[in-house]
Amino acid sequence: MVSGKLIKLLVFELLEFAAFSTPTLVIVEQFATAYQRTAGNPEKTHYWLIVSCSIAYVASVTLLIWVPIKVLLYKKHRLSKKIKGWRPVMMMCVILTTLPSFSFSIAVTEVQKNIYGSTDLLPLTLPDHPVSLVLTSLIVVDIIEKLRIYPLRGCQKGNEDRHIHTTTLHQVKTVTDQVNQKEENTSFPQPASRTEAPQPPGESRWSPAPVLAGPQEPSFHSGVLGAMSQQDIRAHIILWSFLLWSDTIEMVRVAGHLAVYKSGWLYPVYIFSFISLLRIILTPQNPLHNSLGIILQDLPFAFVRLSLIIALGTITPVLGLCKNILVTVSYVYFNYFSKSKAFSTFEIPSF
Repeated sequence: MVSGKLIKLLVFELLEFAAFSTPTLVIVEQFATAYQRTAGNPEKTHYWLIVSCSIAYVASVTLLIWVPIKVLLYKKHRLSKKIKGWRPVMMMCVILTTLPSFSFSIAVTEVQKNIYGSTDLLPLTLPDHPVSLVLTSLIVVDIIEKLRIYPLRGCQKGNEDRHIHTTTLHQVKTVTDQVNQKEENTSFPQPASRTEAPQPPGESRWSPAPVLAGPQEPSFHSGVLGAMSQQDIRAHIILWSFLLWSDTIEMVRVAGHLAVYKSGWLYPVYIFSFISLLRIILTPQNPLHNSLGIILQDLPFAFVRLSLIIALGTITPVLGLCKNILVTVSYVYFNYFSKSKAFSTFEIPSF
């Protein structure tokens, strides 16, 4: 009888291969259709030539790169353990699928201009399904790579129990520290022979202030509210995988606007959208993930959105611009500026 692990492996591999190959075939087919219209030839020679080239590209990349790397990662566990901080599967999808798909999406818009001859006759918006297919496929592969370490059946209790255990230990440690501190304050004074280490001139001792307590959160263990409060890490993976790329999805959607794709703004929108996708190559817990999110997405998107609003009007939401600016400023402030003494309002000098 076939085991559940084998079925899970086969389903995941088939879904990943479909997400790896389908976007290129669909967008190149769209490009072939648009190019056939510009040729004005009733015969579909150019159409089938372009489609066959896309099939040959996908087949060659699959046989020469995708399958060997997949087999190598599956057979050589020592090699997969040595790969830290990045994911080879996501790198293949970004470089071999997303990059050609974005390139042919730009080519389709250029062919659309040649079909209508004048920018006044262009449609108001371009079809959204090709770009949505590319990003959805990339997100699906990301979800599958994150779900590989989790079982698909049964209740995931390990993380919840570990979180409860860690929280309980932290609370016990906090109470113990407070009791010890009170005992030290009420104890008898020590002999004067104990001397403290001399402080450097011009510097004072700084002691961190106690952690501020947040609002108490409710907990439900039974009934309807208990059922509604269930949380599973596997469901969070799917949710946050889509929410993480909502900004890039919105930016790529702007490229289908008439005022954007009939002008030169189409290229920076697609280029910076692709650059923002490069951080999907990193592992989810990589320490560089947040900083690269600012450098590759929020900071460039802020300049692109501001330029689009100044040049073409509010074709991109102002809320997206505010999000990029606030995320960038808050990241720089809380990670760098707040550590300096001039901004350290949570530290009290003690003499």
